[in-house]
Amino acid sequence: MRKRRKILTVSTAVVAAATLPLLISPVVSAAAREDDDDSSRTARLYAPPPDRDSYRQVARLAWRGDFRDSAGLLAMVRTPQAVWYGDESPERVEALVRRTTRSADMQGRLPVLALYNIPGRDCGSYSSGGADGLAAYEAWIDAVAEGIGDREVLIVLEPDSLSLLPSDCADESNADQTAAEQQPTAEQQPTAEQPAEEQLAAGQQTAVEQQPAVEQPPAVEHPPTDLPPLPDPGASTSPPAASAAQDAAQSPDAQSPDAQAADPRLPASEDPAPKPAEAQEPSGLEPSTSQTPAPEPSAEQPGTLPELPPLPTPDPVTPDPVTPDAEDVGDLDTPVVEDPETAARYSEINYAVDALTALGNTSVYLDAGHAGWHSVSSIVPRLIKAGIDRATGFALNVSHYQTDPDSAWYGRLISSCLAYADEGGDPEDCADQSWSRRHARRWLHAHVPDDPGRMKHFVTDTSRNGQGPWAPRAGAHLDAQSWCNPPARGLGRRPTTRTGDALLDAALWVKTPGESDGRCLRGTDGPLDPVRGTVNPDAGEWFPEQALELVRYAEPSVEVFRRTHGR
Repeated sequence: MRKRRKILTVSTAVVAAATLPLLISPVVSAAAREDDDDSSRTARLYAPPPDRDSYRQVARLAWRGDFRDSAGLLAMVRTPQAVWYGDESPERVEALVRRTTRSADMQGRLPVLALYNIPGRDCGSYSSGGADGLAAYEAWIDAVAEGIGDREVLIVLEPDSLSLLPSDCADESNADQTAAEQQPTAEQQPTAEQPAEEQLAAGQQTAVEQQPAVEQPPAVEHPPTDLPPLPDPGASTSPPAASAAQDAAQSPDAQSPDAQAADPRLPASEDPAPKPAEAQEPSGLEPSTSQTPAPEPSAEQPGTLPELPPLPTPDPVTPDPVTPDAEDVGDLDTPVVEDPETAARYSEINYAVDALTALGNTSVYLDAGHAGWHSVSSIVPRLIKAGIDRATGFALNVSHYQTDPDSAWYGRLISSCLAYADEGGDPEDCADQSWSRRHARRWLHAHVPDDPGRMKHFVTDTSRNGQGPWAPRAGAHLDAQSWCNPPARGLGRRPTTRTGDALLDAALWVKTPGESDGRCLRGTDGPLDPVRGTVNPDAGEWFPEQALELVRYAEPSVEVFRRTHGR
């Protein structure tokens, strides 16, 4: 009798797992509704076959009777997302790309390909690897182009390749310089309602999405062994968070007349997050004096300045300093000699841009990091040297967690600075994400073209930004690695090409949600992740615990039951 019951139980579980996609088909429709409704008139995005390990987790959850988690997870893995390629041989990648693009073409959908095979990838960290030199990379790109052919494809080219150049990771001394570039975004500014201790901690942790070399100590966090229970079907699964509108209402800029004036070139929903007042802007990223209005003369100031005493005559014994010729000096802000690895990186990206855009139906977006990493004046010269003028645009927040408002604002500033530089302007003079919104708008009014078609467009990764970036507590760890499998993050906006922003071409799931970022040792000897207390899977492998977190903390929430119209 016991043997029969066991056979019956196992058989029921297998049948339930096999028929689950049919039983909960409304879930998949709900998860991808943004892409399949009105946005389908522009482009319907391609959903690749899910990872086998993800289906195994779906089956295990169904076997245990946890149909709610199982349904939510299935909805996540069947949502349109990018297909990643890297480390394959040229022959293999050509065959795989051809298979994907043909399948998408037969379905009438647009595939998103993430190409990730640049030499020296990830500075030798968790996702290290890549092609063996320039010649090998060019052969690999040629193979990808052969696999695409004349089919329509959207390509995110080499995430982190420009925001993490070889010169950035050549030695650990660059970490301090990069940390200085990571200025606080609007949603990370301390408010008057915070205690002084929290404001101090917030000021030390504004750059939550740092590159691996940056040292920022977090505290050991011990998450609960069990994930939080799912709420009722009608309720949102994400923890409460302060709205951007409330933050804007508390901002000094939101109360100023300039901040309230509508910008005809900016969408109405574009300005949800305030920036600090101009007096609080970081000194390292201050706008130039030519952009700041001159102060009005005070009544107490004298009409003329007192005459200064004459300068002393130079000592004839002391030789005058030798001044080099202007042509020998060059641009003082640009290194005279570029290291060979970084020069090769630019050559590799330029070759890929030319080879892929020559196909005719391929949109190519270059890496531009995210709003918490580089300043506008830092990333724009890199994009220019990498061939952004010949590419479709740039990609933001790939595999990271910055909020949609921060990414949209950062992307608009980059696009504006590229247009300004294309007309001969100096990127150092461009408006930056650290500026107050009022000051930045003044710069945009003076320098941005009226036609968005004359500006570079961008795409954003919303696969894991539903709860925004993770801010670790101050602690004793050497490196927070806040980009690496942070806890309690959630799915973000569903993929769509209808964004409502003239410069934002698409919100995409570029990073595969549920796949690990790496072991995440955070400056320790391991093997445990000191934040999670577990050994994380290697980069690219399925991470069941994180996959469930992404579903449970999703914003907007994943609806796992069909709702009757009118309720």
